[in-house]
Amino acid sequence: MLLRNKILLAQAPMALALILLGVIAVTTIDRLGSASEKILKDNFRSVLAVQRMKEAIERMDSAALFMTLGRLNEGRQMVLSNHKLFEAELEVQKNNITEPGEQRATDKLSAAWQDYTALYAKFQTETAGKDMEKFYFSRLYPKFQKVKAEAEVILAMNLDAMVRKSDAVRHFSRRLDTLITLSSIVAALVGIIVSMIMTGKIVRPLSILTQTARRIKEGDLGVRARVAGTDEIAVLAQEFNTMTDSLERYRTSSLGELLLIQQTSQAAMDSLPDPVVSLDLEGKVLGMNRAAEALFGAAIAGTFAEYLRYLDPELTVAVEKVRGHVTAGKGPYIPEVIGEAVRTTLGGGERYFLPQAAPIFDDLGNLASITLILRDVTPLSKLDDMSRNLMGTLAHEFRTPLTSLHMAIHILLEQLGGSLTEKQLDLLYAAREDCERMQNLVDDTLNIIRIQAGKIELLRVNVRIIPLVENVISQHRLLAEERELTLTRKLSPLCDEVFADPDHLELVFANLIINAVRHTPAGGTIEIRTLPADGYVRFEVADTGEGIPEEYQAQIFDKYFRVPGSVREGTGLGLNIAKNIIEAHGGQIGVESKPGQGSTFWFTLPLPGEQPINGKLSENGQPQTA
Repeated sequence: MLLRNKILLAQAPMALALILLGVIAVTTIDRLGSASEKILKDNFRSVLAVQRMKEAIERMDSAALFMTLGRLNEGRQMVLSNHKLFEAELEVQKNNITEPGEQRATDKLSAAWQDYTALYAKFQTETAGKDMEKFYFSRLYPKFQKVKAEAEVILAMNLDAMVRKSDAVRHFSRRLDTLITLSSIVAALVGIIVSMIMTGKIVRPLSILTQTARRIKEGDLGVRARVAGTDEIAVLAQEFNTMTDSLERYRTSSLGELLLIQQTSQAAMDSLPDPVVSLDLEGKVLGMNRAAEALFGAAIAGTFAEYLRYLDPELTVAVEKVRGHVTAGKGPYIPEVIGEAVRTTLGGGERYFLPQAAPIFDDLGNLASITLILRDVTPLSKLDDMSRNLMGTLAHEFRTPLTSLHMAIHILLEQLGGSLTEKQLDLLYAAREDCERMQNLVDDTLNIIRIQAGKIELLRVNVRIIPLVENVISQHRLLAEERELTLTRKLSPLCDEVFADPDHLELVFANLIINAVRHTPAGGTIEIRTLPADGYVRFEVADTGEGIPEEYQAQIFDKYFRVPGSVREGTGLGLNIAKNIIEAHGGQIGVESKPGQGSTFWFTLPLPGEQPINGKLSENGQPQTA
């Protein structure tokens, strides 16, 4: 049985109770006598007709609401039966005019009914949804109220007539009040009780579905809604159970896959010899591999930094640095040099760890967690120290004989030991160039070693820019003229002084100018410029040379790097030395270049008083603050 039919059946007891009351009332009234019976019969029939018309039009209004909700078929079935009922009762009322003014009221009711039915026909042609809803509330519903109001007038008129006419038989009716009252109470109670029982049977399946949904929400996917029957609720319960079956299968398969993925990931992490720690965005530990557990312990309360601070403060600073890099949205942190390794005694003995970090994103692309890797670079750090010491020793050992060799060649070129032939002079000039190249390589190597070892101190003072640039130009003018290049300057009047070490600043200019000379063809120009830059002075060394391809510009300041296909002059250390010196001053350095259009190397230095640091370089070449 359909749900609609069940609902109608649940209302049947009340309808039967009303019918029973009507039968009792009619039977009682029959006993009032023939005169009174005729009068009461006429008025009661009109009242009954009006009530039925009201009931019919109210059901038509309910049918309209059904249709606005998209239940068109159910609504149209209700409209058809109740339309006929209203027409029939209206015809009864037209043929049962007994009171003054009742004819006029009936005509007005008939006219209002005609308007309502005409508008109802248009309403049924509207599209279900917002259009039909708007039509109903703005146009149809007021007509419905009009019909009811006119019916109420007829109802009130006949009721008043019944009251007036009943005075004549009041004495007799009083004796029948008790019977009618008791009958009404019994019929109402019986109708209500039976309706409640039948309604409970209809609602019980909905209660089962509600309880089932609640248990599913709590995670119990094994529960099922047991609803018998073939109505709409039973069909809904079957679909509900089918959905639960699918969810249970999905969770079972997904849980297995997740467990497998987790086990695989943990096994991969445990296989790594380096400590790996997974952190949330607040720095709390989500997981770690065996190497990390062996180093830090398995139980870590609070954030990883708070726990690590008591074990090794220096390692804590490095870990927070790389974690802050990732949480700031800068991507993974991969150290550029082995010099960033941190010395620690955790785990027994001296060890060096190089912190790295990588972001982990969720399905929406948001940062979810951070993976921290502490690469154990103890052998590499020791090897780096050994190679640095070896390079320093070799450079120092080369320096003395190179100085002697350079002096000897200079004496021979001056022909202080006797005259030389032209071929001998050519050979000596070539030897002097090679000797100078070797001397530059030794000096650059020593500078790099000192910078990386933190053994160079910057003696920073207020340096006047114009005399500094004039001195730099005078030192390199002869070199530029030999290459047929023009060395010029363009200094801003807004830039007067910088806070820097003049000797190391001249070394930066020397490396940049020599680099420009090597890569600018004859007839070109090299220009030194200054510009103000918000608390800093921006220096530029611009040339009209061959330029640098974009794919190599990010590597141009790396040690020993040379652009493929370029002139093979120099050691590949000059730009790296310049970079370390500028960053030690708290400035920045970079390059802007296009192939065939020249290059502009720029760096910034702070104005006097802008950055009070002591000027000493740390082991990784960065400035140490006071």
